[in-house]
Parts: sequence; structure tokens; C-alpha cells
Amino acid sequence: MGSLSASWITLAHVVEPGDTRLGQLVSRQGPQSVLDMIAKAHPVIPAAVVRRYQEFVEDGADGVGKAHATAVGSRIITPEDIEWPTQVNDLGPRTPFALWVAGAPNVRLSLLRSVAIVGARANTPYGEEIARRWSAELADRGVTVVSGGAFGIDAAAHRGALMGGLTVCVVAGGVDVVYPRAHESLLARIADDGLIVSESPPGQPVRRQRFLTRNRMIAALTKVTVVIEAAERSGTSSTAREAYDLNRPVAAVPGPISSPTSMGCHRLIRDHEAVLVSSVDDVTDLLGDPATYASGPPPGGPGVSERERRVMGAFPTRGSIGLDDLVRSCGLDVMDVSTALGILDAMGRVSSDGQGWRLAT
Repeated sequence: MGSLSASWITLAHVVEPGDTRLGQLVSRQGPQSVLDMIAKAHPVIPAAVVRRYQEFVEDGADGVGKAHATAVGSRIITPEDIEWPTQVNDLGPRTPFALWVAGAPNVRLSLLRSVAIVGARANTPYGEEIARRWSAELADRGVTVVSGGAFGIDAAAHRGALMGGLTVCVVAGGVDVVYPRAHESLLARIADDGLIVSESPPGQPVRRQRFLTRNRMIAALTKVTVVIEAAERSGTSSTAREAYDLNRPVAAVPGPISSPTSMGCHRLIRDHEAVLVSSVDDVTDLLGDPATYASGPPPGGPGVSERERRVMGAFPTRGSIGLDDLVRSCGLDVMDVSTALGILDAMGRVSSDGQGWRLAT
């Protein structure tokens, strides 16, 4: 492991996940320069970070970090590794410095076609059934289901995906910390057949703030976030907001208007922060899953750049799509999408119908 990877691992041990201030410092000066500042107790470095660094060095630093990961059956990956899921870099200064992974599948490849299924802990039977059945169907189509391992919708999503596919659990503590305790067997099965991912070192306890920072990871790792039951204000809503801010598609499942567990979903739909979905096909349309498209060659063809391919891949098979939805679906900025639309229109690949854009017949 090179020195740069060792620097990332050290930072992950001493800096609390999601620390925007230190993340900005690392973005500007690089991990090794910031570590030098921490070692010298520079005034801009919080005392708690300096203290954790000193303890980490005393324990043997990088060697202990790797040994600890191996001892609990996990591995460490950093931005220098080919397995690193580059989509998390969209978090900017809140990008994790390293990830601990328990499970055999390749992280980057596993998340190329992925959907986050999140929702209320105090779910209804309706929500549990939707989460379990949709996750099983998505997994059957080769889509990786990602959630947070909590009670309720999260657990139902993991169990559904495990019926025949791959699931990833993003945890708020170390990969070896079982939380909640009642899910010990579920987490063990995910580690055997899927992946458990954390940005906190092994042994780190679950803390309230880490649930919120964990939510940004679930949103960043996946292509689409689906909310199945959520209270008006909840951690689930924070995951949806994170995905929305990252210009990733957000979907919400409607429920009875009298149900408190559906109020968050209805608000997301009402405020145009999520689209209404009522089937797995609706979800895979947002994902841009080629399996849901009509048979034929992939989007593009000779003379079409990767940017235009990404934009075309975000189009639904039927009907039109607006500019804002295209931006969220393909992960490009407004200027790139607008430029690509102009080129594709001139090539006769897409057309505007006044309400939005549609694929040319």
C-alpha cells in the first residue's frame, strides 16, 4: 500500500465522517499536507482530531489499521484503489477518506446499477411488503439494493434482495459493530452474500450524528433513491434530500393520506423533490436499466460521445422528460445536458415536444 493510501487511512481514523471543514482543507492541500498540520497541532486543527491522531500513532498507525481490518474480516479501500466507488466523490468536501468493506463482491462493480431503498423504522405491513417485494424484483433484474440495516423498511429491503441477488448495507458504526443487536443474523448473512460498508474504523460505536452522515453515503453510492414510507421529518427524508442535492433521481411510494408514515413521501412528491413510483418498472425507468428498454442497440451509435450516450440513457422509453429530470438522471450539470440535447436534436436522435424531450422514433 502506497504512502498516499496510508495518508487517507490515517485521516479516516482521526477525522469524524462528514467533517466539511477538514474535507475542504484536504481538497485544497492534499491528505499528506493536512496530516502534517495535524501532527504539528496547527491552530486550525480541532484538538479532538490532534488527540485521536496521537493515539493512532501510538497504537502503530497504518500497520494497526490494516491489521485491525483484517482481524474482523474486512478490507480498507481508498480513493487510490481501483475498487473505489468514484460516485462518492460527488460529495465534495464531505467525501469519505476511506471505506471499510466486509464481503467478497467488488464495491465499485456492485454499485454500477444500484438503488437505495429507505424508509420508516415504524413501518406498516403495506410498506414492508412493498420494500421486500420490490427489492427481490430489483435483485432479480441484477440491480444491487442498498440500505442502512435499520428496523423496518431497511431490513425488509435487505431481506428481499437476499432472496436472489446482491444487497449492500451501509452502517453508522464499524463494520464489526452489530446494530441493532436484533439484526445480528441479518448482518451476518449480508456479510456472507453481499457487502457491509462503513467509513468508520472497526470497533467504532454507532452515534446519533453518524446516522445522518451515513445517509449521505447511501445517497451518493446509488443511482436512484426510493423512499417507502417516511414521517414528515425523519432520517429517511434526509437521505432523499441528499440524493436530490446530488442531482440523483429520487422516487417516493404513495400511501394512504391518513397514514403518518406516508406523509414524508407525499411531501416529497408535492414539493417536486421526488417522482411518484407505483411499480418496479417505474424505478428501473429512472435507473436507466437497459433490461427495461425495448430490444435494439444501446443508446447512441457511431459519432455519439460518452456525454450524449449518458443523456440518451436517461430517457424513458415512452413519453417525454424535462431538463431537470434529465440532469438528475444522468448526473451531468445543466450546461452539459443542454449542450448534449442540442447535438442530439441536430442528429435527429431526440426532439422537443414543447413539454420536454423525447427519444426520436
